Amino acid sequence: MDYQTGFLNHFATEAVDGALPVGRNSPQKPAFGLYAEQFSTTAFTTPRVENRRSWLYRMRPTAAHGKMRKAEEVGTRWLSSPLDCGIADPNRMRWDPLAQPDGDVDFIDGMTTYCANGDVAACDGLGVHLYSCNASMKDRALQVSDGEMLIVPQQGTLHLTTEFGRLDVPPGHIAVIPRGVRFAVAVDGPSAGYVAENYGEPFRLPDLGPIGANGLANPRDFEAPVAWYEDRDCTFTVVQKYQGHFWTVTLDHSPFDVVAWHGNTTPCRYDLARFNTIGTVSFDHPDPSIFTVLTSPSAIHGTANCDFVIFPPRWMVAEDTFRPPWFHRNVMSEFMGLVHGEYDAKEGGGFAPGGASLHNQMNGHGPDAHSTQKAMEADLEPHKIDDTLAFMFESRWPFRLARQACELPGRQSDYDDCWTGFPKAELP
Repeated sequence: MDYQTGFLNHFATEAVDGALPVGRNSPQKPAFGLYAEQFSTTAFTTPRVENRRSWLYRMRPTAAHGKMRKAEEVGTRWLSSPLDCGIADPNRMRWDPLAQPDGDVDFIDGMTTYCANGDVAACDGLGVHLYSCNASMKDRALQVSDGEMLIVPQQGTLHLTTEFGRLDVPPGHIAVIPRGVRFAVAVDGPSAGYVAENYGEPFRLPDLGPIGANGLANPRDFEAPVAWYEDRDCTFTVVQKYQGHFWTVTLDHSPFDVVAWHGNTTPCRYDLARFNTIGTVSFDHPDPSIFTVLTSPSAIHGTANCDFVIFPPRWMVAEDTFRPPWFHRNVMSEFMGLVHGEYDAKEGGGFAPGGASLHNQMNGHGPDAHSTQKAMEADLEPHKIDDTLAFMFESRWPFRLARQACELPGRQSDYDDCWTGFPKAELP
């Protein structure tokens, strides 16, 4: 499958030669009887350097459909903020991986909301979900109008068909689907992973500041699809998530009928193995912000609506310092997941691939007693942390729990026990 490389590049791609207008060849009447449609994920008057829009040339306009109907039976465990009866709980929480579903369950119905913050109507905050599914979406597409989707597969490759083209997203990669893009998810078998549904500012690469010109995620390593279309007359259902509710409309054709497009807002994927880690070669463990892949800024300068932070394989090199993440209390709230391996601050067990943890704003956390003792006694020589991939969805706002997350059988009631057994310091 072919891809275009770059992040927020202005791409131009066509599946049929001559379908994409150029210069004065732009429509009054596009080639082949196609219809021109502008797709915007920022306001028209957003400063040009931040404006995101693409022009799609499609076989039918998306406006051509009937009445949408409320669908109470769709996505029953996929919730939006503000959560009904949700509370911001200061307790530290951890969950086992979600069980695989009984029967055939696709990506939409396999989604379970764990927590959320902000307000979807105010375009602020995010929802955090885990999915567990085993069936492909058949003649069914999803349009999430509430926010941008950042998808982190943990088990099984996701085969995404979007209006812009196709993306294969295996574990170790991520996908970003802009707000409002229609897409379908096919799977090869049992599949699971994590989703941040970003209600706020679109994700962007973080500024590097004193790091300089190089490091972290490079724009050229993001991959966007090339134009691909499906000319198929059939009964096709589009599911739209709108203000926390699901609506459906039936079409008589596939919605994936974009023959050409150009612009800078597009689905994309990124291989997390291409992340260029930055570390210390002197002393003191650096802040986890040096592992930020993407950020969605908040209105409070210097803080994020959502930071996507990873902990990949990396060298630990320093003269005399505690190597794992240190104990801390943070103004940012942290929802954490594990794609594979062990997380170096929780080597004592309990944090399994596909599981999750939540450390809400200003509540103390850090390595467990086993990992702490091991780190304090380790020889301080260059050491590579390998065969691991953990991540955080980090937010300026406290997360409120979904009731269903509190009731999951995999919620660990003994999570606090991992911080027992620390000996008291002996003073002279």
